[in-house]
Amino acid sequence: MWCGRTMALLRVSGLWPTRVLGRRPLNCSAASLAGSNSPRCWNCGGLGGPLRGDRFFCPQCRALQPPDPTRDYFSLMDCNRSFRVDTAKLQHRYQQLQRLIHPDFFSQRSQTEKDFSEKHSTLVNDAYETLLAPLSRGLYLVS
Repeated sequence: MWCGRTMALLRVSGLWPTRVLGRRPLNCSAASLAGSNSPRCWNCGGLGGPLRGDRFFCPQCRALQPPDPTRDYFSLMDCNRSFRVDTAKLQHRYQQLQRLIHPDFFSQRSQTEKDFSEKHSTLVNDAYETLLAPLSRGLYLVS
């Protein structure tokens, strides 16, 4: 069965429709989610809410979840934690993430989702700028 991580990968790769009216993503069964320690969604209270891996959205209601404050820039941008970074891959990941969470795509959503979108977008911008420049990347690595 397709669960949150698979849907997130399809969504990030551009293979899963993110804002198609009338289409709902496949949901994980309640039994498969019952044993997990996932926090609940702020919107629907469903299991598996906030970020796990690349899941930015609740698998049940598709509401944008708050950013994970413990996540580092390397994992967010899907890069190895080293000084050498593939800048083409970094730029591609940046564009993928911005297509998912940019505030312009949330203009018709709730104020909470608009705020989360701004926070996510700011975090992605900061991560991209930090990891793109060798000096700031090195300083981030040693901090």
